[in-house]
Amino acid sequence: MIKIICVGKLKENYLVRAKDEYLKRLSKYTKVQLIEVNDISVGDILKKEKEEILPYIDSKDYVVTLEIDGESIDSIAFAKKIDNIFITNSNITFIIGGSYGLDEEIKKLSNWRLSFSKMTFPHQLFRVMLLEQIYRSFKINNNEEYHK
Repeated sequence: MIKIICVGKLKENYLVRAKDEYLKRLSKYTKVQLIEVNDISVGDILKKEKEEILPYIDSKDYVVTLEIDGESIDSIAFAKKIDNIFITNSNITFIIGGSYGLDEEIKKLSNWRLSFSKMTFPHQLFRVMLLEQIYRSFKINNNEEYHK
């Protein structure tokens, strides 16, 4: 199973439709649980967002945090990594932080710190990008046409 924990909720209809499309496509390969936690805007933001995220992380999960300073890899390496993780773990949990990133305590729980780019992306769009790359990885790992 893949779990994706995201700070904030999708608001734009076109992004909701894209998310739904990739969730539908992924259902052929694995169960995906998308968890949206509250986007905090006042006070100690990272600490409050951490408290929203922590209840959804299981001690048995292989945790992947999406961080600008994480490891950058291509789609084929990502697919191999996903395949290898599933050999020894039944759950992969991806965590997408909010505008201010992730609390250090969440980062310490990470088994793999992953970066898609040094560029900054809107968090709502990034959710769809992650779903697409996960879908692409299943297509690659199953030797199915999609990846170019």
